[in-house]
Amino acid sequence: MQGQTFSARLSAWLKNKSPKTIAQLDETFAEKSFAVAFLLLMATAAIPIPTGGITHVFEVITLLLAAELIAGRRTIWLPKRWRSLRLGKTLQAKALPKLIKFIQWFERYSRPRMSNLLQHRLFLQVVGLVVFVFTLAAFLAVPFSGLDTLPALGVLLISLSLLLEDIFIFIGGIVVGATGIAISIGLGTAFLTMF
Repeated sequence: MQGQTFSARLSAWLKNKSPKTIAQLDETFAEKSFAVAFLLLMATAAIPIPTGGITHVFEVITLLLAAELIAGRRTIWLPKRWRSLRLGKTLQAKALPKLIKFIQWFERYSRPRMSNLLQHRLFLQVVGLVVFVFTLAAFLAVPFSGLDTLPALGVLLISLSLLLEDIFIFIGGIVVGATGIAISIGLGTAFLTMF
């Protein structure tokens, strides 16, 4: 399993018969569980598909996990009820296959760059702060406006940078997420000045 790409490991996890819960995700991807959790939880917000409101539930969990990373935790802690929360059928059937193709594209072009920095405890705390800010921006975005997509996509890229150990992907995630926040603020300001 160690020689497999991350996309192959994720595909295998999706195809096995066990329930797709956050607890099971943590057991399967223990060494990179925060990055994998951010990636899967924010996928619904980053891919514009109807989600039936589950996006906000996943964003709240992501905020809690980001706070844990800021506090310096190396393993995921969630209330028992949330650990048994299943990834929805829409996420498994529609979002995750698209997400796997997205990951495979990055796997073709990325290579480890500054991987020691990406694993440093202090850097991971900064990652937690950035993920918290981007996730909060996605959570506060006007519903059905699409303004949550870029901050969520920033979180996906940051998660991928940790999984693929590539600082260039991290920088891309910062740019995408910050652009999304700037657009949200710009549109919000323009809207308020109209009245």
